[in-house]
Amino acid sequence: MYTDQASGKDTARPQLQEALKHCRKGDTLIVHSMDRLARNLDDLRAIVKELTDRGVAVQFVKESMTFTGEDSPMSKLMLSVMGAFAEFERSLIKERQREGIAIAKTKGVYAGRKPTLSDDQAAELVAKDKANGQKNRAALAREYGISRETLYQYLRAAEASPAQDTQA
Repeated sequence: MYTDQASGKDTARPQLQEALKHCRKGDTLIVHSMDRLARNLDDLRAIVKELTDRGVAVQFVKESMTFTGEDSPMSKLMLSVMGAFAEFERSLIKERQREGIAIAKTKGVYAGRKPTLSDDQAAELVAKDKANGQKNRAALAREYGISRETLYQYLRAAEASPAQDTQA
């Protein structure tokens, strides 16, 4: 049994890739539903075709459909229609999510993650970096309990803020 925790938005999922590699001629890959295998029609059809060409049957439990490679035109149509619905549903979900985030931002609810360091700590961090001659930034990041990337973000923000003051 293979279970992915990653989103089904594309086929770059470790457990899916492992399951596809493991399938041999005569096997049946049982999938809960089409939208669990792939979220867009192209990926769904490509995966099913690849497997059936290798002699692997693909069974979808929720849709009560099985594809063996010797499928009728009607079953191919059903695969396309059901796959198109899964892709359409994903598009609607993403659209609603974008709208919700935009509304939350206008209300000031969706402001992102809170800064790790206070303004005073950030200023102190920048001053220490300049005093060190921009050396040993990894140790400086450890001292403040932040990653190096976060340290670089604070340094970039400090460089950008004087330029913003002069333009205002």
